[in-house]
Amino acid sequence: MAKENDSRYTSLVRDCYRSGGYVFARRAGNTGEDDEACRVARLASNENPRPPSPLALERGCQALREVNRYPDERMADLVRALAKFHGQYHFVTGVGMDGVIETVIRTLVCPGERVAVSTPTFSFYGLAAMAQGAEVVNSPRRPDFSVDVHQFVRSARDAKISFLCTPNNPTGNVTSRDDVEEILSAIHGVLFLDNAYVEFCDEDYRPLMNRYENLILGRTFSKVFSLAGLRVGYAFVPLWLVPCYLRAATPFTVNSVSAAAATGALADRLHLKETVEGVKRLRELVVRECKYPVFHSGANFVMVDVSPSSGREMADRLAERGVLVRSCESFPGLGPHYIRVSIGEEWENARFLDVINAL
Repeated sequence: MAKENDSRYTSLVRDCYRSGGYVFARRAGNTGEDDEACRVARLASNENPRPPSPLALERGCQALREVNRYPDERMADLVRALAKFHGQYHFVTGVGMDGVIETVIRTLVCPGERVAVSTPTFSFYGLAAMAQGAEVVNSPRRPDFSVDVHQFVRSARDAKISFLCTPNNPTGNVTSRDDVEEILSAIHGVLFLDNAYVEFCDEDYRPLMNRYENLILGRTFSKVFSLAGLRVGYAFVPLWLVPCYLRAATPFTVNSVSAAAATGALADRLHLKETVEGVKRLRELVVRECKYPVFHSGANFVMVDVSPSSGREMADRLAERGVLVRSCESFPGLGPHYIRVSIGEEWENARFLDVINAL
């Protein structure tokens, strides 16, 4: 059988796509057995194990009746629901947070221009920037993985756009609003603040949108709203960016079923509150009970130092025992001894703790 890159046409592929790239968390299906011991604990992808809001499912099902029609290109119903939920900000949407990131970069960045990234972090920022022909400048975090504000400002000052994830994936660090404001005041370009996990922490960056025209707050329905399979992302953006973003975006970025489900999720605030409270409670349990050092996290996951084992070795050993976690060696700027563990259902967290504490 031919290998993946054996074709003579591989040379036609752009350099940035021939190797490396986003690393997907390992997947495995459950055995179909009812016995809990036979089930796989899926703690690798920062998914929300709680089912979506019943209202989200109901509205998504209702929208299925009209899938013979294209969705509203401007997502008016979803944007109105976002404004009702968050207040009167300006919003754009995309196919997951990735789609928003990609479109923002396409809107702003020309080949050869600089994009700054605070690392270690989610790798897609750099990949999307390189696809646009940008020069990517990585700004290392401190040893405790907090943001070195002055170092980041030096890297980001002349960048067209800079990316900062808070709470950060995979380390869980939360950057204070004061630090974000210091960065915004010092740079010349746009700051994209990835807030995919922000509902699980106590920091709120939305008030900054009223004071800074160079700020974008990226959000997603994949995490706290349990709609990962529907791929709905959105962002708070300054007014000047809205028409430019819409011109750069591909047509009909969010499908009508996903958009309808998202409006239902926004309307069910009790479901949201219960989800956040549950994750915070279970997160503290994992931090307290794990025998390995666990980094403080403001997200629905934690990062664990499994030294002297490598993250890959530990992930493999856990997988052999029915627990899937993410090895972090593929994150640029992160050492080899870390794993990332999602906060799952109670039985999944208990299985993880039982297995790792016995190794």
